[in-house]
Formats: sequence, structure tokens, C-alpha cells
Amino acid sequence: MAELNPWTLLTFVALAAVTVITRGFFFLSDRPWQLPHWAERGLQYAPIAALAAVVVPEVVMQQGQLIHTWQDARLYAAVAGGAWFFWRGGVLGTIVTGMAVYLPLHLGRGW
Repeated sequence: MAELNPWTLLTFVALAAVTVITRGFFFLSDRPWQLPHWAERGLQYAPIAALAAVVVPEVVMQQGQLIHTWQDARLYAAVAGGAWFFWRGGVLGTIVTGMAVYLPLHLGRGW
């Protein structure tokens, strides 16, 4: 086992301190704390923005490069899943529809 470097130990302690301070910050106040209305409204969009930030690059990129062909099963699956979601709603139907389009194109056509 490697020897523990003092700088590594200091880094761990500093990261732990920053985590405790930032997560415990709201407990330090004696009065109730409320976000401004504009911040609360903006935070409502955080989950969809995070999901888009994860999903969109996986659909439009391959090995760090933008795809240059329409013969990619992910594009058609994303469009079909999006259409299902806007037509009927529901996450399960969206996933099933996307996979029903993706699998035949990917496995059958080799896209």
C-alpha cells in the first residue's frame, strides 16, 4: 500500500470541510430563509436542464465528434420517443417507443 502523502490528506480534509460548510450553511441562520421568487421559478427547470445536458450529447455525438450521417438509430429513436411523449405523455411509453425504433435499426440495419 502506498504511503499517504500529506498534501493528499490535506486535500481530503479541505474537501470534507467545504462539503460540511456548504451543506450546513442553511442550519446556521436563526430565521427562516426563503429564495426569491425568480430563483424558485428558475430552479423548477433544473431537472429538465440536467437531463438534457446528459441525453442530448449521447444522441448527437459519437466518440466525442458530432455525427455526420442520418443513418444513426439514436436520432430516429429520440424523435420517436419525443413524439410519443408529446402525443401521449409518460416516461415508460417514451422509453418503450424509443427502444422499439432503436433496436431494429441498430441490430437489424447495423446503424
